[in-house]
Amino acid sequence: MTLPRRNLTAMLAVTAAAACLPIAGRAARSFRLGITPVFLDNDANLLEKLGRALFEASGFRVEFEQRRTYEEVTGLLLQGSVDVAWLCGYPYLQHQDVLSLLAVPVWQGRPLYQSYLIVGDEDSATRLNDLEGGVHAFSDPDSNSGYLMTTSDLIRNGRQPASFFSRAIFTYGHRNVVRAVASGLVRSGSVDGYVWEVLAAEEPALTQRTKVIGKSEWVGFPPFCARKDRMQEPHILTFQQALFALGSRDSGRKALELLRFDKLMQGEPALFDGIAERMRDLDALR
Repeated sequence: MTLPRRNLTAMLAVTAAAACLPIAGRAARSFRLGITPVFLDNDANLLEKLGRALFEASGFRVEFEQRRTYEEVTGLLLQGSVDVAWLCGYPYLQHQDVLSLLAVPVWQGRPLYQSYLIVGDEDSATRLNDLEGGVHAFSDPDSNSGYLMTTSDLIRNGRQPASFFSRAIFTYGHRNVVRAVASGLVRSGSVDGYVWEVLAAEEPALTQRTKVIGKSEWVGFPPFCARKDRMQEPHILTFQQALFALGSRDSGRKALELLRFDKLMQGEPALFDGIAERMRDLDALR
């Protein structure tokens, strides 16, 4: 499961604000959470409320470690530079041998989402095949909804992005994909359906300049992950329980409302079987 990019000062303010919160009987310690603008776009208000909610639930001062790409954030998690990372199902499966699911968001009653294929609102295209020869926007090469779904659809049709589109770009943010299509910078784009729906509710003037011409199957929502060898560490387990308990406090409910999540739950690897199947299509081409 993209909301606009802010600077590092805004991110540090999240931690500073959380550090000032009183919590009885707990000594505040820092907890490093990796994120990427592909999904969150570092919305300062959202991060402040999420950081506050997680502090109240866990006693940890959350330090948001943002990087530009999923590859970079995943690298931080693998090397131990962050405790937990909010990833996508695709990089989780790429490293499933060493990563475990910590929690999966529940959106509109299910821990699932879709990839959307979008074009400009006046475009005559009605399906992927109509987009041949145009310029296309992906979000990130390790994004399921923003790359893998469309690419595997092409592979299933005997095509590849490099020869099907005249050019493909990476925007490193789902909101940026929508902007690129809405402005006419590109003809089409692959975008997280959750993000497009949130934007449709919050920035309708933007999404109304686009239209959805294709939707993927439902697959597991971008999960919070930790390294398998650290899953039994007390602070990892405490943070996991804090994620599950977000809806039990007013601060957590406010954060969930901003994210438009119902709650976070314990996810199962089977949620991502559809993504794994798409990955096999891509691997068969290599």
